[in-house]
Amino acid sequence: VCRTCSSLMLSGTDDEKIKQLCSKPYKEQAQWFLNAFWNKSNLSKEAEQIWKFVQKFNSLDLQNRDLGNALDEMNAHRFLESFQETMTVIEMREALRTSGAIPKDSRPKDFPITHFLLTRYKQDWHSLVNASQGDNMEEVNQCQKLLGEVQAAIPELQKAEGEAKAAAAEQAKQQKIYDDKTNELKKKSDQGTSAVQQNKAKAELAQHLATDPLPLSRAKITAEAAAKKAERALNKAKSKIEELEKQLQDLMMRAGSAAGSLWWIDRALHEAKLYMPTSKGGIGRAKPSE
Repeated sequence: VCRTCSSLMLSGTDDEKIKQLCSKPYKEQAQWFLNAFWNKSNLSKEAEQIWKFVQKFNSLDLQNRDLGNALDEMNAHRFLESFQETMTVIEMREALRTSGAIPKDSRPKDFPITHFLLTRYKQDWHSLVNASQGDNMEEVNQCQKLLGEVQAAIPELQKAEGEAKAAAAEQAKQQKIYDDKTNELKKKSDQGTSAVQQNKAKAELAQHLATDPLPLSRAKITAEAAAKKAERALNKAKSKIEELEKQLQDLMMRAGSAAGSLWWIDRALHEAKLYMPTSKGGIGRAKPSE
């Protein structure tokens, strides 16, 4: 469960609070920032861009990935270059020192995304660390929990779909072998060079048609079981998605919601649905609306 979606606020002095915030994983720092400034300076319109920033932080943090909270100096420069940001790491830190977000005599080596967002969007760090994260965190937590269930259900669906496809291919293969044998025996029974050969072929054909050979029987049973398993996995994923979409819709219509966190959950849901088969409710690789 996302710890940002927690009823607990940051504690202590503002200096202590920003340290606590910067120790959170990248996406949680970003959600806190969005919740704080969603309706200020049109930052709600920057949500998709901030999502992309977080994905880049995750990819550059080779050791911790999405559980990381700060990049090292070298990767901080790579991050800024990848987005063609004009301000350097040194300039950003100087701006943070001027505002008091970091001590004037400090020489930090880490680059948390909170520091970047504060300077990139020129927001007040005191307002950030003291910002309300919404008055319905319990319900937001439930959405986050459902998102986790969706994200777990979709790989299960992909695996089940793959198994069903492989089983269906094996059944088709065994069916072809069976059908080819049937056609061969029919041809011999009709075109044999002698009555004895024709009668022998007819007897073989009758025996052949009487029962499915073991490989074909096994393939049919396996394919049927795999198809049912895939259907159950699909129904499970769709049920979780529908439940989450309904809860998100209800929460987004209420005042006091953690708008940034709700947007983030909805965006992550969109990402998850990209990996569902389009014929089964997936949405393909179209870009999300910004």
